[in-house]
Order: sequence, then C-alpha cells, then structure tokens
Amino acid sequence: MSNHSLVHFELSSKDQAQMKAFYGSVFGWEFQDWPEMNYVTFTTGEGGVGGGFSPISDEYPAGLVVNYVHCDDIKATIVAIEGNGGQLIMPAMEVPTVGQIAMFTDPSGNTVGLLQPASEM
Repeated sequence: MSNHSLVHFELSSKDQAQMKAFYGSVFGWEFQDWPEMNYVTFTTGEGGVGGGFSPISDEYPAGLVVNYVHCDDIKATIVAIEGNGGQLIMPAMEVPTVGQIAMFTDPSGNTVGLLQPASEM
C-alpha cells in the first residue's frame, strides 16, 4: 500500500511576521522565508509535520487550514480523486526543490492538498 500520511499543512496568514513571532514564541517553531512565492515554511519539531503560512486571499480565506497528503504518483492520485467524487481545484504544479503539489475538494467541500516529493519523482 502507498504511503498517504499527512506531510504538510498550511495556515492562512494576514501578517507572516506576526505569525512567525507568535508560533515561534509559543511553540518554538523554526521558519524559512520564500519571498519569491510570498510564502513562509516552518518545522514543528523533531518528527512533527511541517507547514507553511499562505497569505489570505479569495482562495485562502482567514481560517482555512489545508492538509497535504503524501502520494507516490500524483497523476494517479488525481485520477482516483476525480473518479470518486472529488474535484481538482489546482492542477499538479512543480515547486522547485520540493516536488509536485495539487489541490482538490472532497465530496463534502473540504480543501486538501497533495504532495509528491521531488525525491520520489
């Protein structure tokens, strides 16, 4: 069976510096800025799932949390999603040094991400 564990999560952010200060002070998370993507990633500690801060927008409203699921074959996973009542909302795209990501909604309307790591492509 393929590994479909949670590997990343995103929190909506109206102020990334404020979010870094808050989560760094409260939980000790460490951050990396990606200014070319207006994005910040973080690590949550040894063995923990990492994540990122997405700027608030129409696509990422305040309060949205997107969980990313690991997949060995993003194309095959998208076919399975669409064949089982899910809807692709962001096609697979390359993220340099990370891999391929995509997003879909499940039959209840929840937004979920996919990640096929670059090391597995």
